[in-house]
Amino acid sequence: MMQLLRDTMKIRLFLLLLASLQGAYAVNFTDCFINFRNHANQTLNASGLVDAHGGNIANTSSEISNAVAFTYDACLSQCGSGIQKPTWANISQQFSAWLLPYLALISQLPFGARHRVDNLMSAVLTVGSPVLAGYSMILTILNARWISRRFETVSFPNARDAARILISLQQTPLKITNEDSLLSSLVVLPENDDWWPTIADFLDYTLTWSIASATSIAWVVVAYILTVVGSLSDVNANLNTNGQGTGSVWLWLIPIVIGWLQLSPKCDYVRIKRAMDNADAMAFVATHNGVKKASALSERRAISIDSTLEQPSSPDEDSSPPVYNYARAIPWSRSAEDVFDAFRMASNNFRAHRPVRTGDTWKNADRRNIIEPCNRSGNPSEVNAYCRLPRYAAPRYGVRNPWASGIFFRMFVASLLPLALQWATTGAAVLVVYFTPTVGLGCRSLGYIIYGALATMVWAMLIMSSIISHYTYSYSGRSSWSPFFSIAMRLAKILSNLLRRGGKFVAIVNSIWVVTGAMLQFTDVYDNCYCNSSVLGRGAQYGYDIVITANLDLGLTKAAWWGALALACSTSLGFIFLMSLLTDRVPT
Repeated sequence: MMQLLRDTMKIRLFLLLLASLQGAYAVNFTDCFINFRNHANQTLNASGLVDAHGGNIANTSSEISNAVAFTYDACLSQCGSGIQKPTWANISQQFSAWLLPYLALISQLPFGARHRVDNLMSAVLTVGSPVLAGYSMILTILNARWISRRFETVSFPNARDAARILISLQQTPLKITNEDSLLSSLVVLPENDDWWPTIADFLDYTLTWSIASATSIAWVVVAYILTVVGSLSDVNANLNTNGQGTGSVWLWLIPIVIGWLQLSPKCDYVRIKRAMDNADAMAFVATHNGVKKASALSERRAISIDSTLEQPSSPDEDSSPPVYNYARAIPWSRSAEDVFDAFRMASNNFRAHRPVRTGDTWKNADRRNIIEPCNRSGNPSEVNAYCRLPRYAAPRYGVRNPWASGIFFRMFVASLLPLALQWATTGAAVLVVYFTPTVGLGCRSLGYIIYGALATMVWAMLIMSSIISHYTYSYSGRSSWSPFFSIAMRLAKILSNLLRRGGKFVAIVNSIWVVTGAMLQFTDVYDNCYCNSSVLGRGAQYGYDIVITANLDLGLTKAAWWGALALACSTSLGFIFLMSLLTDRVPT
């Protein structure tokens, strides 16, 4: 909190310095326009004066006196290229009402990485690309539903706990191996029956709603409602520096924070690593000399999150903040399906009453759905055969499809709602400033469009990077491929790294831009002849600057603001509703 206060003071000082520097180049457009109109009235020369719709004014005293705007060329010739003189009171009020609550709410995003740089980068990625944050969230939900429902068809001991563990490990670089029969032993042997519920309970912690998070969200919601009501009740006040657009473009943050609080992702790496290390001492493995502890044989484990033994396909897999789930979703799905396949084959053998040891007869239990321990014991070859897993091959080198079933469909579905949220809030901000006189594409609306476009670009670059990196990782180490294929794999890896690093760089630029853009609007930097005349959309020949708005009919502007409010709020509420609808409680 103290750091947040210090950062806020720095921003305020920056704004004050910016406002003071602008004072030397400030222009009072109202005085400039009135002087120009008075001179035109004296000479009965209305050249350069226009009405509220950009129409020419007749050379009569009454028409000239009713003029409310002048053309872009007249504005430049009479007022120059300077900007409106800013006032600190307005800057402070707009910044505190429209932007500061959102900056404070960023602290409620889930973090938990081992390194502070990764935590900072996760916040930058979220602000720089809300669509990426929403994509990671929805894909996390869909993957949890997918693996949970698949395990519902499995009737083998510890299957439910396995689903809980896999869902809890979506924020870690999950690795599965069957070297030395590790995975098959973990699934089949009765000695491992304590391992599954123990680690599932270790990982069953929640970091969800707290007084601080609820207060932060309530502060943002109340501040947004009050400022919106205030601006809509008096549209004419601070027309060009109003923060209505800024409030809309940041509105995505509320459903994103609420969504992560509701999901409560297990992203505290230290806590997860401690749980895994504690459970490792309980794992047993089948050998030709009987059942032994896995820790006595090697440092490898059937289910691990330690990337020091085997590097992940992408460095982002190591970062536990859930915004990085975009990089983990594909390899996690493949690993989760490997575990499911082992349980599924064991379940099929159990239903057929086949014991693990070859030649043995199935021993029926006194209770239903209980398997006698003698039916689940055998040597490594028999245990592997029971799960149909390669004897000494890690899944990375096993001959199998590198893509989990349905992963691309889930990725497609996970993209729809975040894209809608991103462009509904960005579109609402564009609507607000587009229909603010002078109506048309201008500096403010273009700034919001750039933010939305760059946010979408970051998402596309990082998703493509995750697909390419997983593909190259899955086929790396194959000595049988031709030299041409090996070169293609190396080039693909380079492309993946370029996309990942480029996407992060664009996210950094975009996160700075969305904050800077709001500051530029609050400090009247956009309040100049070029921006106020909507030259970008109308062109220099047809651009005009409306200066006198006191008696102007702002019905269209007010309707656009109400429409923008409805668009942004309804999409945000819809995002929260659908996310809650998709979230299933994992059975225990």
